[in-house]
Amino acid sequence: TKKPHAVARGLRLHIGCQRRIRKHRDGIIEAHHLLPLAAQRAEDQLEALIAHIHAHHPGVPVILDVKRGDIGSTAEQYAREAFERYDADAVTVNPYMGTDSLAPYLHYESRGIFVLCRTSNAGGDDFQMLQTTQHHPLYIEVARQATSRWNKAHQVGLVVGATYPREIDAVRHVAKTLPLLIPGIGAQGGDLVATVRAGRTANGGMLINSSRAILYASADSDWREAAARIAQSTTRDIASAFAAP
Repeated sequence: TKKPHAVARGLRLHIGCQRRIRKHRDGIIEAHHLLPLAAQRAEDQLEALIAHIHAHHPGVPVILDVKRGDIGSTAEQYAREAFERYDADAVTVNPYMGTDSLAPYLHYESRGIFVLCRTSNAGGDDFQMLQTTQHHPLYIEVARQATSRWNKAHQVGLVVGATYPREIDAVRHVAKTLPLLIPGIGAQGGDLVATVRAGRTANGGMLINSSRAILYASADSDWREAAARIAQSTTRDIASAFAAP
């Protein structure tokens, strides 16, 4: 058995860790009103994070980036977790298991899904670029299905990485009105101007995400100010890209 002082030390470390998470979470949110969070044994922190955003920044949509993909009965529980427990506005999902794995999320009429289409990581080439029997890459077939089959109630968007502007252009030709969630700028080095040129619509049509560049802008005591500077700079760059012809 552990000695009492060891147990007490472990408890203090746990409480201290929770406090640091809350401090960093709230500081980042206030720096830019948005914090994507990978919940790793921190479900209560994720609940608190989303509640904080809804309470203090009600105009900011919460997209839970979990990339879920499972059979229908399991997907029902994941959808309940995302939309009822965490109160997210949308989730990212993996379409590999087909329509029945996406349907449970679409039963929540006021919520949405962003379907992985052409992801920003290099390994996406392994499957997404494979040619289908319709003589186009698999990612284009995902875009076609999202547009024609899954978007009956206008709840569907696509995830397309800024690291592949040409593929964004190809997706936009197929999915002319679907919103695109765009990761890959910032730390991954995606081309922002080319991305906006390829994917924008008359109404904007894009949610451009930057995570690591903002979250880890500084490891020093000025991390809150550094995050705010990067967030504001990124916002200005996005606005400039949209203003360009």
